[in-house]
Amino acid sequence: MKIKSILLGLSLALSLVACGPKDADIQKEIAAKMSALPGVEVTVKDGVATISGICKDATFKENAETIIKGIKGVKSVVNNCEIAAPEPVIETAPVEINSDSVLSNSVNEVVKTYSGVSATVKDGVVTLTGDIKKAQLPNLIKSVQELKPKKVENKLTIK
Repeated sequence: MKIKSILLGLSLALSLVACGPKDADIQKEIAAKMSALPGVEVTVKDGVATISGICKDATFKENAETIIKGIKGVKSVVNNCEIAAPEPVIETAPVEINSDSVLSNSVNEVVKTYSGVSATVKDGVVTLTGDIKKAQLPNLIKSVQELKPKKVENKLTIK
């Protein structure tokens, strides 16, 4: 009689273990819940869920683990998710605008090579006046803009 009771108890225990969620079922449920967290993969073996992939930050990593721990049949979670390095922030240097006196001296040096052209500087704005040949205009404008004024006003007459 004792042997029958023991065998009955063992068979009941085995049937309860066999009725627990299978790894494939756990995997399906995890996949459904993790679809909102891209870049992360989860594998399940013997009820142990292993997370791998790239997480954007520590909070993302913790959320993935919390979601998986809440799924029925998961015995433990191994979180091998790597946190992505932050992208470098590229800062552009501000444009330096020369003072009027420095700018005026520099503009006058450029303009003196073009006969018939004169320039005035006020509040960082260079105003070009006079007559110039069409072929000379692009070089003049480029040379003046390289001096970094706020603005170049072209009031030149093209010959």
